Amino acid sequence: MVRRKPVRPMTLTLRTLAALLGYPSTELQSAVPELRAALKSEGALNSQRIAALESLLKDLVSKELFDLQADYSELFDSTRRLSLHLFEHVHGDSKERGQAMSDLGLEYIRHGLEMTSNELPDYIPLFLEFTAQLPPDEAQSWLREPIEVLTVLADRLAERETPYAAVLGAVIELADARPDAERVEEIGKAFADDETKSVDELWEEAPVSFGTSTFDNGGPTGVVARIRAFNRAHEAKQGARHE
Repeated sequence: MVRRKPVRPMTLTLRTLAALLGYPSTELQSAVPELRAALKSEGALNSQRIAALESLLKDLVSKELFDLQADYSELFDSTRRLSLHLFEHVHGDSKERGQAMSDLGLEYIRHGLEMTSNELPDYIPLFLEFTAQLPPDEAQSWLREPIEVLTVLADRLAERETPYAAVLGAVIELADARPDAERVEEIGKAFADDETKSVDELWEEAPVSFGTSTFDNGGPTGVVARIRAFNRAHEAKQGARHE
């Protein structure tokens, strides 16, 4: 019998990645030191992967918020090929997508994750926040489900030479799964014609965008606030041990 190595805790890491993949905000900018510390303290990612995230962390600190938000919108909202909604890439606008989102939303409710009316279940930062609440083994199992979509997105972001590619790369590392090559190729063909269209044409065709700017505290359901609360509890526990 082959014994799999135990999965490391990844709660803080997943919440950090969810925050980094969310719409830039002043709260997110101010939390960069805590996000950086969370990644290092939990040790769920290797040092090379953490180093790859540093480019985005530095941008959040050094750039003006308006520029960060404009870059984010131009990257993720100008083409469906880079949509941060998982089911967009596998179901498009079909009725199957609605059923898939309904099923996923019910899983969130069953696990106690609160959502606002502005959050779609298949929005990747929200999905990461959901997995962050699960035990490590279960979280990894859920991360493996959309591994092909995550792989395609990571490759497309890498082609754009954007630091957001490192966030998807980190999620893929946590999933620790090998994507199916044929499935990756199939998903990769979705929205191929978008690359030949202007931004105006894409905006005319695109379905209503459920704004990524509606999330408070740098991510869905207050991700940054959750990280800070977790850190405070950890520091208090460590302090009690040394008294």
